[in-house]
Amino acid sequence: MTEAEAPQRPGPQEELEFRTYREEPIRFAVRYGEDRRLPGRAGVLARQVTLSTGWPALQFRLPLSAQGDPRAYEMLEREVSAAVALERRYGAEKFGEVFTRVIGFDLECAEPFVLYRTPGGTPLTECRDRLGGDEQQHIIAQLALAVRLLSEVGLVHRAIAPDTVRWDGTHVRLCEPYAALRTGESREVFGAAPWASPEQRAGRGVADTRDDLWSVARLGYHLLSGHPDPGEGPPEDLGDYRRLAALEQSGLFATEAAARPSPVELMRLLHVPDPLATAVGTADPLSRGRAEYDAQLARKREVSRATGQSPSHPSYGTPAGSYDGPRNPYDLVPPKRSLRDRFFGGGDPDPTPPPPPAAPAPSPPPTRGRMCPHCLVPVEYDERLLVTIDAKGNRIPLDLSGEHRPDIRQDALRKAYHLCPHAGQGEEAHELPVPYLTNGEPLSIALVGSSSVGKTHLLAAMLGEVELGGLEPYGLKCLPLNPEAHRTYLRERVQSLQQGRQLGRTGQQTFARFADGLLVSARGTLPRPVVFFDLAGEDLAQDGEVARFLMGVDAFVFVLDPLRALRMPSLDPVREQNGLPRRDLGDEAFTTVLNRIPRQNGGLVGAPAAIAVNKSDLVRFEPAVDRWLGRALPRRLDREALRAESRDAYAFLSHHASPAWLKPFDDCARCTLHFVAATGGEAKGDRFPHGARSRRVLAPLLSIFAMCGLLPEAEPSEGRA
Repeated sequence: MTEAEAPQRPGPQEELEFRTYREEPIRFAVRYGEDRRLPGRAGVLARQVTLSTGWPALQFRLPLSAQGDPRAYEMLEREVSAAVALERRYGAEKFGEVFTRVIGFDLECAEPFVLYRTPGGTPLTECRDRLGGDEQQHIIAQLALAVRLLSEVGLVHRAIAPDTVRWDGTHVRLCEPYAALRTGESREVFGAAPWASPEQRAGRGVADTRDDLWSVARLGYHLLSGHPDPGEGPPEDLGDYRRLAALEQSGLFATEAAARPSPVELMRLLHVPDPLATAVGTADPLSRGRAEYDAQLARKREVSRATGQSPSHPSYGTPAGSYDGPRNPYDLVPPKRSLRDRFFGGGDPDPTPPPPPAAPAPSPPPTRGRMCPHCLVPVEYDERLLVTIDAKGNRIPLDLSGEHRPDIRQDALRKAYHLCPHAGQGEEAHELPVPYLTNGEPLSIALVGSSSVGKTHLLAAMLGEVELGGLEPYGLKCLPLNPEAHRTYLRERVQSLQQGRQLGRTGQQTFARFADGLLVSARGTLPRPVVFFDLAGEDLAQDGEVARFLMGVDAFVFVLDPLRALRMPSLDPVREQNGLPRRDLGDEAFTTVLNRIPRQNGGLVGAPAAIAVNKSDLVRFEPAVDRWLGRALPRRLDREALRAESRDAYAFLSHHASPAWLKPFDDCARCTLHFVAATGGEAKGDRFPHGARSRRVLAPLLSIFAMCGLLPEAEPSEGRA
């Protein structure tokens, strides 16, 4: 890309503060040139800057006027992520000069920006006519090398064209990775013929390294022939150019990515040495943590095998009697004993897996009770205990004895509550939404963590994604457990967060009430009530009566705060700003809850669990984090990818935090780990300056659903993949 023009009159000297690609804070005196708009980068302004006493640089920034489009910020953040990944991987290597080199960035300031070294050389559009045959071959070879290097870090550049590639007589240099995608991400429409591949121009399928090789082929043809081709297939006169024989024979001009060679194969055909094949790689600092994860998983598998506690779910085809322990943390479980059976005995499951049940039709309220999640006593459905709740919180008796119209009756029950008859003297009266008692087996999920770890923001982000249909690609339909309570939660929590407002801290309670509830059904099956508990960290850490309900909770999401957990100097300024000291002893709430909830015979917690590494945006450029946080969730449950994320997250925490922070994984028979970000940035005052941008917040919930048998195995419906 053409660099911004030099300013006619340098502006006054100011100071510019930013972070280097290693996230070290740095400050320079700076002079700014004039702004310039660039084609293909909507909203972004470019200008030359002079750092200190004469170091030239190129700045791309997102002005306030362009920040109404959330995609603009997302694209700049994605560019910074790609540029940092390339610099960290190849910055010390001589062959890294094929990329425009990043200096630093600031994504949290009022006008986010990224700084690059001013690229040398001349765009190919301006120097093509002066190039000799050897130079043309050298350019093609170096472009193949650049694509090889990009593929190694999982990136597709997508913007290789004559005006974005520079040549200085020795080196090719690609422009800034402003259009880059990660391999495997859904293609986005970008580029024009002939330089962009047909799949890329159509936004069809997933990004592939061979998209960039299409661009290399078209650019090579353009250099040698002196004119571009239409870009829809192999050029008709391709055989006229002897120097393109290797490219033609390799299939590089094929219209489908699958028919093109890999970068390594192309380099071999061009007789270009692969520096990555002979380079001595640095030791992976997370390899030890990944080995520890495997060992811990094997230990828990052995405990489960010895006690027979956690066989695979029969719907996944495990033959009776053939169980050899959970293969990974995502193995599902057989129909579990209900809370009532767990507390009052009986209900031992039949060891022989039953045949898969047919999808049940809606049924009247069951005769057996549902365990009250607050006081842990069964509640039998009794129409004499129905109430509604008015705007002032008054309980008003609901008499449906004279209502015989089925639709009216059903609508009234949908919005009604059922008093719990077991509130003892001195205890707070409470009630349950009627659908909690009249549907399938309830699932209660508690978010666990100390104060200010982001539990409330994470739950609001989760339910916001659910409201937007985030669970539908996985075959799940969701309705509110109680419409009025759900509307209130959406208005006070979800909408406030989506409007960029920081949510207030959860206050301490005298009685544990769930924050919100859903009715979740999987392709026509009887809906299951799912309720979410979000208690103040002080309540969870005190081991008091308010947390008594934890003994009956079905699943846990342990919310981990990097500011408290990680020994990373780059987080020290944020810790100081927020007054959150690092703790090597782990989260007090984790320990208190794990000490309180029931254990299996093998000493492990039987309830499924997930560790959500919240605020992962604070460490988003760490390779293990960037690998996951920068990707959207797949549109289907990918168990191998989920296991790989757990392994990476465990290794990352093992390397940067004390073992105490991994206690939930060590103590729970089934526990997954996830990188998530509820807000995507730091709050300034009571607002998030660039809006709340949640990342992968449904991953822990999907994992819990899978382990609780709620997520169907079937693929998503056609058109939603």
